[in-house]
Amino acid sequence: RIITPMKLRLSLLCGGCIVLFACEPSAPATVTILDGDQVRTLRSTVTVPGVLLADAGIVMGPSDRLLYRGLPVKPEDPLHSSGSITLQVLHATPIHINDKVVQTSARTVGEALAETGVNLFAGDQLDPPAETPITAGMTVLYSPSQALDVSVDGLQIQVRSAAETVGAALAEAGLPLIGLDISQPAAGGPLPADRKIQITRVAEELVLAQRSIPFQSTFQDSSQIELGQQQVLQPGLAGLAIGRVRIRYEDGIEVSRLSEAETVVRPPQDRLTARGTKIAVKTVSVGGATIQFWRVLQMYATTYSPCESGQCSYGTKSGLRAGKGVVAVDPSLFSYLNGQRLYIPGYGYGVVGDVGGGYIVERTLGVSRYRWIDLGFDDNNVADMTGWVSVYFLAPVPSSIPDALK
Repeated sequence: RIITPMKLRLSLLCGGCIVLFACEPSAPATVTILDGDQVRTLRSTVTVPGVLLADAGIVMGPSDRLLYRGLPVKPEDPLHSSGSITLQVLHATPIHINDKVVQTSARTVGEALAETGVNLFAGDQLDPPAETPITAGMTVLYSPSQALDVSVDGLQIQVRSAAETVGAALAEAGLPLIGLDISQPAAGGPLPADRKIQITRVAEELVLAQRSIPFQSTFQDSSQIELGQQQVLQPGLAGLAIGRVRIRYEDGIEVSRLSEAETVVRPPQDRLTARGTKIAVKTVSVGGATIQFWRVLQMYATTYSPCESGQCSYGTKSGLRAGKGVVAVDPSLFSYLNGQRLYIPGYGYGVVGDVGGGYIVERTLGVSRYRWIDLGFDDNNVADMTGWVSVYFLAPVPSSIPDALK
């Protein structure tokens, strides 16, 4: 039997069929081959793509692709078709992917990367975009993204990014740092090696704080007002200061308070009081005694006797003998009141003739030392008059009156 070359070729493609024409359809089909801008049409009973391409004079390179019904097929695989056949030849073309030249027959940038084993993620940086058609010599810039674990607002969020800095990655993921927010690592730093980013939401609150500024009291002497009397000439007015307190919150928790400089919005106004210096000698009957006095004060009294400490001492600052009728005052008043005659109801007449520890009373009892008096008694006639008493300063009036008695 004579075997023509065509029959031999078909027998080989049919895998050694004994019936040489068993792989051929009973009637020729119309075959359309799209080769770039060229369209070739032929009729054939062959269903093997490689044979059809050879019959059309088309040679495929190692990186070229063949499509049947939009899907890749191998040149040696028979087609299952009972009608017309349309094949599309995609010839490989060189493109630059970053700094590498590759041959690709892909239709789009995304397909070209897939051919190289790249799985694209939404966070990848790709220029031009994945759907861009391939053109010869084009340059594709591709930066793969990495997975990041972001902790924010009590949540763990996984994102992908190819950004160069933490801040840019968070912005891409829709988690930008707003206002005073901070991140760890810092926003300007590179993506962390451990791929973990912590966002801390930071807020600050300014609170106005008011503070009252106390006023001072000042006095001026007035010869028109009687000694011991006072008249308010100008009432005091407290001042007002406004300060700002800056409160910082991190993730809703207060972490610090900072007081900023105050502004005095209303200065205090001193209280001005006229203090009388006019001496008026008055006569009054007290405890059965008629006395003339120029000043009466409430003073805190203590008592002493010459031998109360167990060791008798009769000497005094004035030289008078200690005992009933000799009283002591604070040393700061003694130079003014030495020899001043007094009358104390329940005690009787007395004279300032000694000094005592008024500062001790001031420290222990909180009583002004200028309002303290120590009443002397004889050892055999001591009365406990500790407490507040009325002290009448008897005429004549001394030449100089201390401010403490005004």
